[in-house]
Amino acid sequence: MFAFIGIIIGVVMTLLGYILHHGQIGVLIQPTEFIIIFGAAFGIFLASFGMQALTQTIKAILGLLKPAPTKDLYVQLLKMMYELFNVARKEGLLGLEKHVEKPEESEIISKYPSFLANHHAVHFLCDTMKVILTGAVGPHDLSEMMEMDLEVAHEEELLPAEALQTVADAMPAVGIVAAVLGVIITMGKITAGPEKIGASVAAALVGTFLGIFAGYVVFAPMSKSITTKVKRDGVYLNCIRHALFSFARGESPITCIEFARRQIEPSMRPGFVELEEAVKDNKAA
Repeated sequence: MFAFIGIIIGVVMTLLGYILHHGQIGVLIQPTEFIIIFGAAFGIFLASFGMQALTQTIKAILGLLKPAPTKDLYVQLLKMMYELFNVARKEGLLGLEKHVEKPEESEIISKYPSFLANHHAVHFLCDTMKVILTGAVGPHDLSEMMEMDLEVAHEEELLPAEALQTVADAMPAVGIVAAVLGVIITMGKITAGPEKIGASVAAALVGTFLGIFAGYVVFAPMSKSITTKVKRDGVYLNCIRHALFSFARGESPITCIEFARRQIEPSMRPGFVELEEAVKDNKAA
């Protein structure tokens, strides 16, 4: 959300400063320059990353509207895993089967809609639990498997950020190309009089402005925001990974979620007492 707010502030403040300097907005409206700049940007994107990356990037941009994981979401996640691990302690591993086969119908998992809404996290938890239930994979092999899973997913999720950054890096050069084309057109009007020459030069410079502005105020911040979001989502998934690894080693439920809690970044990490009280409330309920 703040990515869009920041970009809007950047655009508004730039145009406000321009207007206060007695600039005319109409001069900036040059459809041909927009075609050159954003057409070239689209071409660079497709040539570098293809159509599939375009779909992923649109989804990633829309994903910026979703709120980042909060402390409460982490508390809910840890409580849910604690309940699941307690089922395994009381009923054995087979007691978990009905919960991981159809998580949306599980009386435990269904109580936590914030977790169910994160489809990647649901698949990661349930698929790993199924592997644990088979008993065919040791804890350290399981850890390597989970790390591989998250690494591949991380690379895929970072593709939109890389694509946008590539376009952002190219935008200033595309702006110069647009300006050069404008100068070429201007030279063809050299005998047309000062007013027409001035208007033509202004249109050419608008291309340079658009290229630099779009690169540094729109595409680059969007890329950085997606990278930050992927990193935060990765912390959420790593929280699950550490809990599952501890569970696979045979640790107690409270120890499992303590391993997971310590992995959360300090600004979002619930305190030990806070988590203990949340778990006790679950037991009382």
